[in-house]
Amino acid sequence: MKRRDLIKKLGLAGGTLALSGMTSTPVLASALKTLKKKRVLKIAHLTDVHIRPEYNAVNRFKNCLEKIKKDKVDLILNGGDTIYAADYDHIKKERVLELWACWKDSVKVVAGTPMHHVLGNHDMWWQGKGDEMYGKPGVLKMLDMPHNYYSFDRNGWHFIMLDSNHPTSPGMLDEIQWNWFVNDVEKNSQGKPILIMSHYPLLSCTGITDSKPDATGPFKISGSYNHLDIMKFIEVFNKNKNVKLCLSGHIHLLDKVWYNDVTYLCNGATSGFWWEPGDDGKSAYKQTVPGYTLLNLYNDGSFDHEYIKYEA
Repeated sequence: MKRRDLIKKLGLAGGTLALSGMTSTPVLASALKTLKKKRVLKIAHLTDVHIRPEYNAVNRFKNCLEKIKKDKVDLILNGGDTIYAADYDHIKKERVLELWACWKDSVKVVAGTPMHHVLGNHDMWWQGKGDEMYGKPGVLKMLDMPHNYYSFDRNGWHFIMLDSNHPTSPGMLDEIQWNWFVNDVEKNSQGKPILIMSHYPLLSCTGITDSKPDATGPFKISGSYNHLDIMKFIEVFNKNKNVKLCLSGHIHLLDKVWYNDVTYLCNGATSGFWWEPGDDGKSAYKQTVPGYTLLNLYNDGSFDHEYIKYEA
């Protein structure tokens, strides 16, 4: 709504008040709410970059970051699977270092823009036990992360960064992290709107379209498509209505689920089909093309979002 149109509506509403003696009208309430609403953060959400030297991935990712730089975002959220794949049995340390070198070279494009990360399942190198690059500590070092899960405040919003990589079951929190999470949400229960980011989706419908269901039985969706502990999350959210938005990736597909006043965005992969030729002859994975998501967060706890197809 244009400002002059809003002022006209306020004027009409004021006239209605004077004539009717009423103290408020729906039009006035709506107009006042619009006037008070203010964008406090502009964010880029990247996920599943899977950076690698092959397929011209570094230059293509730099082009993506150049576009984000032009978007003038306040914050970049990286949703995990930052590097192509360190977790396979045959991967040597030299390859892991090569992948991280590609990442560090790429993100020079947005140097100076704050970036927060979560761990993806392909980020950890499990073959070098005892080495500084081994497991989660190696990733924390490469991404300069304070912990494998953490929270922070920015411009009136509370952000919770989760680690979905359970030691035995993908797509859930271990007991220690779960207790920390519940306590963190409850401490903020009367405060700021909350945005949660995980690598695996807390709740998504992409698991239905990306699975191979038994034609005579129900869809079988693993914890890598929906958190196995989602019902526990929903119970916490029902008690804490300031949880507004949950971001994820992992599936390389794009969807939006709205349930019990919480929005779950599973966003498409920045790498698309792992930078390789996909089902469109370029890099789409099941019609989801490489991209990132722009989010505007507002002071009233609302938000809007747009998926940017940066190679389209």
